[in-house]
Amino acid sequence: MLKNPRLPRDENSIWFHACSLGETVALTPIVKHLNDLDPSISVTTQTGFDAAKKMANKTRYLPYESWLPFWVTKQKVLVVLEAELWYMLFLVAKSKGTKTALLNARISDKSYKSYKKMSWLYRRLFSYVDKVFCQSDVDKVRLLELGAKNVEVIGNIKLANVVKTTRTLSKLKTRMFVGASTHESEEALILDAFGSLLETTTEKSSLVMVPRHPERFNSVDTLMKSFAKKHQLSYHRYSKQSDFESDVVLVDTLGELINIYGISDVVILGGGFTPIGGHNPLEPATFNNKIISGPHYFNQKGLFPLVKNIEIVENEGLSEALKNVDALEVASIEGSVDLTSFYEWIKNPIKE
Repeated sequence: MLKNPRLPRDENSIWFHACSLGETVALTPIVKHLNDLDPSISVTTQTGFDAAKKMANKTRYLPYESWLPFWVTKQKVLVVLEAELWYMLFLVAKSKGTKTALLNARISDKSYKSYKKMSWLYRRLFSYVDKVFCQSDVDKVRLLELGAKNVEVIGNIKLANVVKTTRTLSKLKTRMFVGASTHESEEALILDAFGSLLETTTEKSSLVMVPRHPERFNSVDTLMKSFAKKHQLSYHRYSKQSDFESDVVLVDTLGELINIYGISDVVILGGGFTPIGGHNPLEPATFNNKIISGPHYFNQKGLFPLVKNIEIVENEGLSEALKNVDALEVASIEGSVDLTSFYEWIKNPIKE
């Protein structure tokens, strides 16, 4: 921010402002689509900044509100993500002659009650917002009541990230369980639950473990070797044998998880059985998996409601969930998004 104290003086530029990591990542397909316009991104968090640097040449931290009058220059359009309703940001941008929009706008039940109490302020704020693209009909009604204008429902932009495999793997005849993006202590929990399952069923099942961090591969290898020996199961590391023919497999290479989702049956999503914050449920749901997660998915609260039939269990309930896996429904993604009108508006915001 200090090296670039102001936005560039480019009246044809597209400026996105996002706060969290989730909001920033959701911009990925949009920024890619608008790449020829060389969009800039401002953020307020370190994780958001790290993600933004990977997709845009011009990335900056948004300064304190009192600095905005000296920091903001005229842009073609400012697009603010979700619920970042900064009064000074919209006021200053409009005063510089910039068209303004809210994208992926939403008003939660909790926020709506507090916003209503300050409705006079939000009516003033929305007078500086030219266009609102919101997630749902409920959001549209609430935004209009708060004074927003030109509100259009397009769906949740987080659904615009299309998940694709990089190569096709062969589907197994056995039922495949995947411990996906696991963290320390989660592998032991999953192995114990899988062991309990093996003791109560005659159905042939296999377990594939995909730890989140490469530096833990060796320690997880030791754990899985011991488990396989105890239960008289075959085992191998994927880096040594690139298939899933063993009863238990450690995937100790990077970039294969999406491809594994394409052939798996049940995904035990890591990051939720320890206070990590969970991982993206849209990816396994894309491939018709049954999904089980722990309760600590706080970093993915914007994504979990988009997936139907995720089974949320406490750590002590994982064994029981695996024993009753046949009763679980296959996860599916709910909703859709259509960015056509947004892209049209970006090209010609003057009409609003």
